[in-house]
Parts: sequence; structure tokens; C-alpha cells
Amino acid sequence: MALSDHVADHGAATAWPRSQRAARPFAATSPVVPAQAAFARSNNDNVDSGADQGPADELDCVRHLLASKVLDSAESRARRLGMGADQVLIRSGVIDEGWYLDRLSRHTGIALENFATIERADCALIDSQLTYVAAHGVCPLRRDGELIWAIAPRGHAARTLCRLVKAYPDLTGRLRLAPSTALQAFLTERGGRKALTRAAAWGLHDRHPAASAAPTAEGGSPWPGRLRRGCGVTAAALLPPVLAPGLSGVMLALWFIGHAALRLAGAFWPRPAILRPLPLSDRRLPVYTVMVALYREASSVAPLMRAIEALDYPREKLDVILVVEPDDLQTRAAIARLGARPHLRMLIAPAGIPKTKPKALNWALPFARGSFLAVFDAEDQPDPAQLRAALDAFRCHGGEVACAQASLCIDNETNSWLSVMFGAEYAGQFDICLPGLSEMRLPLPLGGSSNHFRTARLREVGGWDAHNVTEDADLGFRLARFGYRSVMFASTTYEEAPIRPGAWLRQRSRWMKGWLQTWCVHMREPRQLWRDAGAKGFVALNLVAGGNLLTALAYPVMLGGLLRDLLTDGRLAIWQGWSILHLVAFAAACGTTLMVGFMGLAKRGRRRDSWVLGLTAVYWLYLSIAALCAVLQYIWAPHHWEKTEHGKVVRRHTGSVGR
Repeated sequence: MALSDHVADHGAATAWPRSQRAARPFAATSPVVPAQAAFARSNNDNVDSGADQGPADELDCVRHLLASKVLDSAESRARRLGMGADQVLIRSGVIDEGWYLDRLSRHTGIALENFATIERADCALIDSQLTYVAAHGVCPLRRDGELIWAIAPRGHAARTLCRLVKAYPDLTGRLRLAPSTALQAFLTERGGRKALTRAAAWGLHDRHPAASAAPTAEGGSPWPGRLRRGCGVTAAALLPPVLAPGLSGVMLALWFIGHAALRLAGAFWPRPAILRPLPLSDRRLPVYTVMVALYREASSVAPLMRAIEALDYPREKLDVILVVEPDDLQTRAAIARLGARPHLRMLIAPAGIPKTKPKALNWALPFARGSFLAVFDAEDQPDPAQLRAALDAFRCHGGEVACAQASLCIDNETNSWLSVMFGAEYAGQFDICLPGLSEMRLPLPLGGSSNHFRTARLREVGGWDAHNVTEDADLGFRLARFGYRSVMFASTTYEEAPIRPGAWLRQRSRWMKGWLQTWCVHMREPRQLWRDAGAKGFVALNLVAGGNLLTALAYPVMLGGLLRDLLTDGRLAIWQGWSILHLVAFAAACGTTLMVGFMGLAKRGRRRDSWVLGLTAVYWLYLSIAALCAVLQYIWAPHHWEKTEHGKVVRRHTGSVGR
């Protein structure tokens, strides 16, 4: 409580928008777009769209140019997939989108629009509505005093346009055909760059200030914020022991015990058998967006794309977005070397502060075409069936579930005990604890990878917090406060753990700093948190977000106190008052860690690695160092993102050799 009172630079402590939960601003077409132009509207359910199954009129413009076998095959596959035959040809690489739109323009009489002469003033939308253009591919423009509609056809849009202009020829003057690349370039380079940049960095803060870790003042001297954070941390750390030393010791021990008890409950909570629904036909599969934020990951690009393209999902319904930073020329070059891939897009995130993964993801979010969205990391190797498994999870749990989290598994083959311990941690967390917390209907501290979202729900809650360096954990609690659930599902993504102590420390201190940010944001108004997330959510935040950091900071203190009590005057003194409670807390935390870690390794068939659990006491000292670094960074540079190095190891799962 004391700490949250001293983080005013993180934003005003305003009430959460509980009354806005029913609003779905991104789930429907923009009110300024007419019904006949709403071709790209996303369905957020796994249902047959009921699209027209009549003749493929969209192919009439190329029937004299392509072989009949090619056209028949495209039309047949389009029926199986529930999409336009033009999209099958384009997204399979048979034809180029620009070439097709040129022929469609000649056939329908609808002019082309390449946005070369279009300026921001020509767009008939205000800045806050430009995200609709990116999401739906429809842009209203003012030309010569008239309102026209530039459309980048998706789904069955080309077929609808062909029939529309045949029935209403006068509409051709009000419509334009726009290549998706030209529309995207207009938004990212000229027409919408300023607005979309603002939305990527400050969108959550602008919409829901109380939900963001962003500083209240943009620019200016950082010293006032540093002083406030420093005073807050100092007060939180020193005042309780000074004012009530006995009580603070009891509370610390109880926090240790509560943190251990929650993990233990998650480990042993019953998992009811889930009846898998019948597999979805390819026609009923929605378009699925896969997003990856990359920075200095040139060596990971090719393996990453091999893993993504190995996913068991129709290529025509896969929308892959790689987001890179403007100064990362090597990664951009590595993506260029992949060659033309119709299902792959590269977006260059805007320069400026904060330079974080969540800001890059926010930059890409308006451009996501899928009604479902997955986030992966550069080194990830997901199970090929993961997208279909995620959709099954959404179908099993219903519309209240906004996020499905896959298990993460470390697959390093190294001689580093740190990476082996990291693997034991992940096995216990993702295979043992989190599935139990999911069944307990508690908010989940999401992992930074293999999160699968309903895209409309993600946009509704404001996307990611660009100023929180553990944007995943924060988002898990924010979804709960908006009335949505996150669940675990049975699929695995294999990841790489740092093997060098320096790399491990940078990653773990960033995580710890993010836990502190997340706790401070959500505990600004404790009563509002209780109303939004309920008692279970309130307790979960304090035991998970607060507990991870607090137990790491308190471990050396408690260990030193126990040793002092044990050796006082050369005799055992553990039977004195609070020492018993401290000993119980230490034993509970240690026992739970050993038990959960062993259960996770056993479930992964890696009992041979359980020897590393004997180093738990040493590992906790490393965690304490990381926690102390996190607190100092929180004071000095709260939004600085410390890069995790990848590509340095041999992967157990893939057998690939890094640099």
C-alpha cells in the first residue's frame, strides 16, 4: 500500500471503466463506413460465415489470362476455405495482388487508388478512427468535393464488388480499388503515422489512464519521477520495520506462506476432463494473425518462419506480421532474404520512447486481419497444431475467455545449471501451477509468448501497455478486471533460456521490474480492484505480482535472521516467538518449489534434470540480486527494456545449432 501511494508519475488513480465493459468499439464496422463497404468485418467466433457460394464472379476478369485448371482449382479451394477465389490465388503466390486489381479495375470500371497523391487532409476520418482503416481495409476519402471509398479487397469483397457494380453501375464513381500494400504505406508513412504512433505508445493511457504504467508527464526532466519512486520504495521498505518490527516480520512470513500456498493449490487443484469438440473444417477456420516483435534477431528469422509455416493451418488464412525497429537493419535484411511470401508482412515500428516490445505489438495490432491473434517470440518453436488447439480452447470455454495460454518449455542443451533451473521453473509454472490457477478461475500471469487472443477483446481492453516491461502479466490481470478470463490449453511452445549469468540477470531483473510496475498500477485503487476482479483476483495479484518480487527481496533477510537465531549464543534459538513462523515460511516456500519443480520435470519426462532442484537455495540468492536490480531500475529507468539474447545454444527440441 505504501508503495502505490508514491507512484503518482505513473498516471492518475482514476476509476476503472467498468461501465464500458459492454462496449465493443472494434468488434463492429466503423459507423462512418456504409454497410456495403464492410467487407473486412471480423467474426470473433468459430462459425461458418454463411458467405455466398455462388459462382466466383471475381475470376471473370482473369479467365482469359489464366489456365482453366488453375481457375477451377482456385474456385474449388475457395469453396473449401470459405473465401474468395481471388484471395486463394493471391495468398498462394500464383498471382500478384497489384496485377489482379489492375484486371479487376478494367473489368468493373472501378478506378485504382495507389495513395500516391493522397494527403492526411483527404481522409474523411479523425485520428482516433484511423485504426478502423487498418483493421478493415476501407478508407473514406474526399476527392474533388465528393466522398469516395478506397477498398482493399479481402474475403469475398471482390465478388461482392463485381455483383454490386453490375446491379448499380453508378457506384463505380464512388469506389476505388486499393492494393493493401499501398493502403498500409499510406497509414504507416504519411496519412496515419502520427495518430498510430500515438496509439501504439500512449493508446492505453489515453483511453484508460488508471490502467497504464505510463508517466503522467510526457517529456521534461525525469528527476521528479525518480525522486517520487525512490521515496515510495524507501518508505515501503523502511517504515514498516521501524514502526512495527514484530508485525512486519509476521506479515512478511505470512506473505511467504501465502505465495507458497497459492502455488501448491494450483499444483493439486483437480483438472476436470475436457471433451474436445469435433475438429473444425477448414471452411469454418477464421483468419488467424500471428505477430512477432523482433529486435536484433537476424539469426532467428529463418528458423522462426520455418516454425510458423509448419503450423497446421491453411496458408490462405494465416496472417503473419513481423514487427522490427527502425534501427535494426540486419533483421530487416534477414526478412527481405526470405523472399516474397503473400501471408507475411513486415512492419517497422516508429522510433521514439518507449522502445519496448509492447509498443511494437501495439503498432501492429490495428493491422491484424485475423479475428484471433497469437503472439510468439523470436526463438519460439510452437507445436504445429497449436492454432487449432487454441481455437478448440475458445470453443470449449465460451465467449468470456479472451485469452488462451499455451505451455512454454525450455529445450536448451547446455552445461549451464542456470538454464536447467530455468527449465525446471518453466515446467513447474506452465505445466503444474498455471493450469490449476486457470481451473480456479483466477487471473493468469500470462507468459510473454504463445498468448492467443480474441482480437476484438484485445482491442477493447486497450492492447498492451507500452510502458510496462512485463506487458503479458499486466494484460492477464487487466483482462480479469474487464470481466474476461484467461485459460491454459494443452499445447507446447519450445523456447530458449539464457545460459550466461549476465543475460539471465538482465532478463530476470526486467521481469521483476515489470511485476513491480504491474502491482503498482493495479493497487492504485485497492477497493476498485476488489470490485473489478473480486476477492480472488485481489488476492492473486498480491500473492503473484507482489509475492514474486517481495519473496525474492526478503529471502536474504529471512535467511540471515534464521541463521542468526540458530546460532545465537552458540545454541539453537528457533523456539523463540517469530522464529518458528519464519522457519515455517522458509520451509513452505522451499518445499513447494521443490515439489512443483519435480512434478513439472516429471510431466515433461525430464526427471534426470531434477538434481538441479538441490541448488534452489543458491538460485534464490540469484533471484534476490535480480529483484534488487529491478527495484533500482524501477527508480532510475522504469521503462527501459533489457534485451534478451537468443541464438546462442543448441536446441534440444529442434537440434539446431546457434551461433
